Amino acid sequence: MLFAFMFVGDGLSMLQRKPKQFSEILEAIENNQIDSMTIQGQHIDVKFNSSAGENANGRFYSVGPTQSDHFVELLDKNGIPHTYKVESEGGLFQSIIPIMCLVLTGFLIFFVIRQLQGASGKAMSFGKSRARMMDEKDKKITFEDVAGAEEAKEDLVEIVDFLKDTRKYQRLGGRIPKGVLMVGPPGTGKTLLAKAVAGEAGVPFFSISGSDFVEMFVGVGASRVRDLFEQGKDNAPCIIFIDEIDAVGRHRGAGMGGGHDEREQTLNQLLVEMDGFEANSGIILIAATNRPDVLDPALLRPGRFDRRVHVGKPDLNGREAILGVHTQKILMSEEVKLRQVAQGTPGFSGADLANLVNEAALMAARKDKESVEMEDFEEAKDKVSMGAQRRSMIIPEKERKRTAYHEAGHALVARALTESDQVHKVTIIPRGQALGVTQMFPAEDQLGATSTQLQTKLAVFMGGRAAEELIFDEITTGAHNDIQQATRIARAMVTEYGMSEELGPINFGGSGEVFVGRDYSKVRAHSEQTSQVIDKEVHSLINNAYSKAMDILKTNIEVLHTVANTLLEKETLNKEEFEGLSIGIAASYTYLGKA
Repeated sequence: MLFAFMFVGDGLSMLQRKPKQFSEILEAIENNQIDSMTIQGQHIDVKFNSSAGENANGRFYSVGPTQSDHFVELLDKNGIPHTYKVESEGGLFQSIIPIMCLVLTGFLIFFVIRQLQGASGKAMSFGKSRARMMDEKDKKITFEDVAGAEEAKEDLVEIVDFLKDTRKYQRLGGRIPKGVLMVGPPGTGKTLLAKAVAGEAGVPFFSISGSDFVEMFVGVGASRVRDLFEQGKDNAPCIIFIDEIDAVGRHRGAGMGGGHDEREQTLNQLLVEMDGFEANSGIILIAATNRPDVLDPALLRPGRFDRRVHVGKPDLNGREAILGVHTQKILMSEEVKLRQVAQGTPGFSGADLANLVNEAALMAARKDKESVEMEDFEEAKDKVSMGAQRRSMIIPEKERKRTAYHEAGHALVARALTESDQVHKVTIIPRGQALGVTQMFPAEDQLGATSTQLQTKLAVFMGGRAAEELIFDEITTGAHNDIQQATRIARAMVTEYGMSEELGPINFGGSGEVFVGRDYSKVRAHSEQTSQVIDKEVHSLINNAYSKAMDILKTNIEVLHTVANTLLEKETLNKEEFEGLSIGIAASYTYLGKA
């Protein structure tokens, strides 16, 4: 390409002419076939006369020793008119071309070197830590923004206090924990607590996800761990936060790669680094996970993660406090009672409550309201817990009637049994995947469950199926989820909770989440005969619950018709409306096993 540029000047001036050998030009001069000639440097521009035959058409050019005395004498001898031209602008352009070629070559060399340096730099930085260091501008979250986890806050406030006043703890010989592991279900605020620590501590805060350590290339994860702790030592005192540490801290030996698994090399390096810094070095490691059962035991031992902070789902007071935090920037009506909203959201995590407040605000805005009202919170709660309404769904009247009796059956059995949760709402408006929903909440937060309460749940689950069979004398697939939930509870009662009279208080299976690396090689710890007894006990619990539900509905069949017909008319019954229709059977049954 470069050589082509060198001949651009010549090419542009000769596009309209044809080439000739210099020897042919000399022969034409001697034969008087040339009409005129123009000489410019070494270039000859020739015009032939008619005696030249085919050469007479067009102009030709050639290159030769035009400055030699012999050539000039030959032209004069044959009387051929010829003129000389000085170097034109094209010549100037031609002289610039070599310079342009040099510049272009230099640019290409510079570009290639930069590319190679960039690739080399990327390769060198591939093993660098991807932790993000939060500065003062990022530290906008404080402990005041965290609610519903007071005990967890106390543990972390102590960590922050140590970083601010080290002598207070060291003067009595105490040492601050090297590591703090925050454990809890998803959405309970573990990461938010870590951000609050960053906002309060006033020291460098390095944040990284567990998945950022592991790559497809061997040795990268371990290199990133080393680099992370080197950065920590250079900026001590500081806090290092690893979110979702289970991505890198799982049991060793669980992968198909054995000891050569890249993730295991990363974990080994993390264990070494956590042993390598002293308790008073000013580096504190905080990690978060919702799967502590899959973490390697070596990672959890004292000296690495000395303190484990449980961040569970909030209780009633915690939910009210969380709602207070999330509604600070929401324009709410004076009628809104956050305590009442908190009472209707048992089991909600902090993330669920934040979503609830946001949905309520969106619904109020959609209706062009000036403020968020209580009905917006109720509607948002139904959407979050039961799914969005599907009012446009066309349901045959026979299916609507069957759904009304199904939901009425659930509600009446729950109303009749003393140990059941309270019915909050009954609806036959399709929500999510369900054609109808019976929403029930306990009167107060429950931390455990008795055998009677669990058997009551089984009867309530069977209430819908029993109502269908009682009224329509046939069963449908509508009770699929009810049966699934009831079977899960009944099997847990027998195999995990020791609530079987025949088998006694023996655990026959864990309830933890499956971890393939640990559980794939497990063998059943009981005999085939015991398995048959387990199946028999589960079968007995389900049948007893079904019989109890059927007995309640047969005894109160008129109330069942009333509730179902009202549902067909109104589609939704709130707590007060339902209790008014079913007042005659209010908590008149206790669960005593067989009906």
